[in-house]
Amino acid sequence: MSISRRLARWGSARAVRRLSRSVPFAGAIIAASLLGSSIRRKGWVRGAADTVLDATPFVGALKLGLETLRGRDLLPDK
Repeated sequence: MSISRRLARWGSARAVRRLSRSVPFAGAIIAASLLGSSIRRKGWVRGAADTVLDATPFVGALKLGLETLRGRDLLPDK
């Protein structure tokens, strides 16, 4: 394998590793941007709780899986 290929492989692996660390923060930013609509649909307490659960990295994924299996929201609308 040539040196340029090794450098390209090393660089891409490093970039993937760096991007994978930022994915949980991207999910939190998306959840925070949807806070207003969640509060309008669910009310102040349920909307805030729903956003906090969605913004937490592994808890949000677990909540999404549960809601997918159940076919409805974990915290229902008003």
